[in-house]
Amino acid sequence: MEKMIINQNLSKSDSLKMKYYVNGEWRTSEKVSELHSPYTNEIIAYIPQATREEVEQAIDVAYNTRGQMAKLTAYERAAILEQIAQLFKENRVKAAEIISLEAAKPMKFSLGEIDRTIETYKFAAEEAKRLTGEIIPMDAAKNGANRFGYTIEEPLGVIGAITPFNFPQNLVAHKVGPAIAAGNTIVLKPASQTPLSALFLAELLDQTDLPKGAFNVVTGSGGTVGDALVESNKVKMITFTGSPAVGIGIRNKAGLKKVALELGSNAGVIIDKGVDLTKIVPKCVTGAFSNQGQVCISLQRTYVMDELFDAFIEKFETETKKLVVGSPLEETTDISAMIQPKEQERALSWIEEAVEYGARIVTGGTVENGVLMPTILTDVPSNAKVSCQEVFAPIVVVSRISSIEEGIRAINDSNYGLQAGIFTNNIQTAFKASKLFEVGGVMINDIPTYRVDQMPYGGVKESGTGKEGLKYAIHEMTETKLIVWNQNEE
Repeated sequence: MEKMIINQNLSKSDSLKMKYYVNGEWRTSEKVSELHSPYTNEIIAYIPQATREEVEQAIDVAYNTRGQMAKLTAYERAAILEQIAQLFKENRVKAAEIISLEAAKPMKFSLGEIDRTIETYKFAAEEAKRLTGEIIPMDAAKNGANRFGYTIEEPLGVIGAITPFNFPQNLVAHKVGPAIAAGNTIVLKPASQTPLSALFLAELLDQTDLPKGAFNVVTGSGGTVGDALVESNKVKMITFTGSPAVGIGIRNKAGLKKVALELGSNAGVIIDKGVDLTKIVPKCVTGAFSNQGQVCISLQRTYVMDELFDAFIEKFETETKKLVVGSPLEETTDISAMIQPKEQERALSWIEEAVEYGARIVTGGTVENGVLMPTILTDVPSNAKVSCQEVFAPIVVVSRISSIEEGIRAINDSNYGLQAGIFTNNIQTAFKASKLFEVGGVMINDIPTYRVDQMPYGGVKESGTGKEGLKYAIHEMTETKLIVWNQNEE
């Protein structure tokens, strides 16, 4: 079987031409696009741009393989997922280097992502063995006597997965892992900036016992590949992570197929009085600036009680200035380039708007050697874009509050509701926040950026619908069938 090899040292254009993966085969497309390094702007690959017809061929392959996939036992599905976890262990550094190359994610975070990816596939393997229905107490109803009822969970068929650039292995694993665990087939459309990670995943999956045709990667534009997946009657579910605008468009076009949407966020945290800032501030620096702030639950808004505000700002600035800026391929680097120059320009314009509204730049706010420096802003009005929209950049807003209630109101004053956090030593305050935060997940004494991969993950409002986390995603990717036996003699 021919393999797709990614070699960062190749210079000839022919050697940089990638192929996409369908039915266990590497295929070419007539049209290709240049893939540039976000950090150096060098061409690192030429990516196939599949046509509508080529996408539909991939969907047909997945559709025709669905019966074979559904027949796999739980043991066989779990074994395949364990195989992929093992292959990632064996190729940990290479997989991380590909992420750093195409996404400019610093190596320390890329390696961390691969470690999480391994965990995610292992969790999926475990959940594959736990996929059961339940016994229904039929005789609890007046007319239910002498009837025996139970449910089974059946695979949907073809899953269309559309994934983002910021976690090009682990967020793909959150779609591929549960799809395989549930016995579905997959057509994956990776983000245009991070296709190499998806193609590397295909190379690894090709070495497992997964039936050929059960997993397919098609590269190209959202308008072609994404629309074909959303509009196909053979695709039974779309699982999407990305912007609210695109997600809403998908839902409007998806008809009766299932749709799971992980969309935007504007995560906030409250710092109560009496807490230990020496432990909290480093967490906030990580939450605000890891992966250049390009994380769905990146810490964007921080609300600090009056008594601690000045001390918090001082420590926050000091710790932020310790971050190492540079090449994503260096393991000492903390901050590197954003995913695209236009995104960096947008972030700068949002900082400028905030300053025009009266905001003060504590640190950052400039570009050095092509990298937007980690930026802390104070005195930001709530209607400034950096405060009320999803910034998705190394920018954090710190605001002074005089009460916990004020902080809760401020966090809830958002179109988004993915996760929020609060640091407090008062148990009653913690309970109050956990009840009143209008979000999908509340982190007590932690940043809202905290996530482990088996927990339910999903938001409210414009943050989307449905839940990720292996057990919860598997439920989204199955159909519950009820079976009732009538044991009455008449």
